[in-house]
Amino acid sequence: MAEDDPPRSAPRQPPTAEEQSVAKANEAIAIRPKRGRLTLLSRRIYNALLYHSQRQGVDEPVYRLALSELIGDARFNSNNTELLKSHLRDMQATTIEWSTSSSSLKRWVSSQLLGTVTIEEQGRGRPCMVTWRYPEEIKERLVKPHQYTRVLLEMSSQMRSYSAAVLYEIGARYLTSPGRLSMREDVMWWAAVLTGRSDIKEVDYRFLKRDVITKAIAEIDALCEEFGLELIEHKRGRKIEEIQFRVVPKVQQRLGDIDSPNRNVFDLELVARLVGLGIKQDEAQDLYATTDEGQIRATLDHVDARLRNASMPALKSPAAYFKDALKKGYAGLTSVEPASSVAGATPALVAPAPVLSEADRLRRIRELWENDRTGKARAMFAEMLEPMQADLRLRFEAERLEQVAAPIARAWRRDGPDSRIAATTFFKWLAQETWPEEPSDRVLLDFALQRGVPGV
Repeated sequence: MAEDDPPRSAPRQPPTAEEQSVAKANEAIAIRPKRGRLTLLSRRIYNALLYHSQRQGVDEPVYRLALSELIGDARFNSNNTELLKSHLRDMQATTIEWSTSSSSLKRWVSSQLLGTVTIEEQGRGRPCMVTWRYPEEIKERLVKPHQYTRVLLEMSSQMRSYSAAVLYEIGARYLTSPGRLSMREDVMWWAAVLTGRSDIKEVDYRFLKRDVITKAIAEIDALCEEFGLELIEHKRGRKIEEIQFRVVPKVQQRLGDIDSPNRNVFDLELVARLVGLGIKQDEAQDLYATTDEGQIRATLDHVDARLRNASMPALKSPAAYFKDALKKGYAGLTSVEPASSVAGATPALVAPAPVLSEADRLRRIRELWENDRTGKARAMFAEMLEPMQADLRLRFEAERLEQVAAPIARAWRRDGPDSRIAATTFFKWLAQETWPEEPSDRVLLDFALQRGVPGV
């Protein structure tokens, strides 16, 4: 290197989960759409796009990113770009209003949430790229905001409902304010903000509180270590007309009881399977956000098996059958019962069963195979002597702990293998260390046949 050449800087390391935060403009937190609808996935995608926009800089006319990186940062699991496109369209179709005022100027702006988006499939061996723009009127306020709240993508992505995701960001905004009180607004305003819907004409507060607010507060209490939220109701006479929230810092940090550290992964393939049965997209997403993922998957497998059973009367409505099966727990049955005794179905036109590609089937079987192997690792660990267990714990901490998400690492340091949120990560690592060989397609197929996996 010549003497006059500047020293080359070391390549920038990818940010950790703790460092992966977005400076979100305060106006963009409690968004009340005037047209269109926002969903949990569209909010996750929007935060991920904003994060990368801020890293690339406000002067960039257009932002560009590998689609795989966007999918990873938005924490959902699907290779179906059509589903991704539908959520991008939602953001483009959503109209928001920005109001600012100072001593000399009042300004109102009505704008799209997102501008032009392009997905470029560059051919075999080259990454699929996504590019996007923001409307010029609000770009600088989004990418280089003056007043903002620092939002961790990892923490935001833990939320399973849209209302909890919104309240988490509101809580983060007001956690450091003197009174720790959120904005005070009327019930109609909160209904639109907490559901992401623009078509709400009237609200029964009892149902809003029961079905949206209470569940979101409980979700934040279970997942957020920094704070909890208390609902404050303001009455006019006997009627509750306005509400706000008090942010309550948590003295003792905890993660709560979480069945799996992978709750932060929103599985779009499950949502697509629900839509394939005839359930509307919005309803499928709401159903996924409020129902145990394992229960949905098991019920879908049950419905698939029922649709393929040629000896039974055809289902008139697979969507209705699924909802009834989910409600009554048919997936727990050892076999598919006759339609007349299970769901009161009557013979009708044959409905086509959802068809999975060969790659999708193998991926689904591999998931089940890995879960089975993880269970074997858990049982093996339980039978070990304490010194062997201690050695494995130390190895895990030295080799793997720095790579896992911050909430999982904190849970491990506190509770070790007894932690419900960290145990799965540990036992998956132990399974990989014990049986490092990759399964062949033949091994996966044999496993599926032995277990009677539907769709094989």
